[in-house]
Amino acid sequence: MTDIHVVDAFTDVMFRGNPAGVVILREERSAAWMRSVAAEMRHSETAFVLLPEGTGGADGAGVRGPVPLRWFTPTSEVDLCGHATLAATHVLGGTVEFSTRASGPLHCRAEGGWIDMDFPADELTTVGEVPAGLRGCFAEPLAVEAVVRGRDDLLVQVAEEFQVRSLVPDFDALVALSRSLGLRGVVITARGGGDTAFVSRCFYPAVGVPEDPVTGSAHCTLATWWSPSLGGGELMAEQASERGGRLRLSLVGDRVRLGGRAVSVLSGTLHA
Repeated sequence: MTDIHVVDAFTDVMFRGNPAGVVILREERSAAWMRSVAAEMRHSETAFVLLPEGTGGADGAGVRGPVPLRWFTPTSEVDLCGHATLAATHVLGGTVEFSTRASGPLHCRAEGGWIDMDFPADELTTVGEVPAGLRGCFAEPLAVEAVVRGRDDLLVQVAEEFQVRSLVPDFDALVALSRSLGLRGVVITARGGGDTAFVSRCFYPAVGVPEDPVTGSAHCTLATWWSPSLGGGELMAEQASERGGRLRLSLVGDRVRLGGRAVSVLSGTLHA
């Protein structure tokens, strides 16, 4: 039997933010098994944390780890997931160093009601022309100001915040565009108002997630893009999905510091 949790990430209100599964493994399991569990959970991501019996304690500095961590959507394994990492840190508590397959060590800390995560910044490439397939991905034409390609996503900056909030996506067209570019999906973003530096929405139907409620990994791309033009320092961001969520972030050299809150929804036992 295996401990399993559901946590709402990047929110302090239950049933908001992005729900993630967290599975605490006491022994290694196959990728096929983890993919089946993620498909059963049906969240955008499920985190699998390997924590064998007797190895769960912290070291002399109070850091637990390195703790192996993997993430799966209902259809695929991914290289980086922010909200499920935040959820896993929420479940474990304290300071954790995760070891990952493709994103290196991730240092996370739960303190004072916030969870802070240290992630790799993205490397962006400017796209000279708006990809032709983008024009058919949304019901209304986009007033595109810039297009860049990140490690996983196509990031599109539009002129007005209301455009981001009112997007009506065509998921079949988004699948075709994502696959043609060899990317996970499309992020649409614009400057925000008030204490919100920028807003975004993230679409990943090609990997089984039509619209992700709140996407930590995409904010590695968003922080890399927005921080220089917004003067650096700590920024507050909103992902304007139906559930919605808020993040605090800063770009520090080649790292992005992401912060958010989390709420436990349920804990139980997986009989598989």
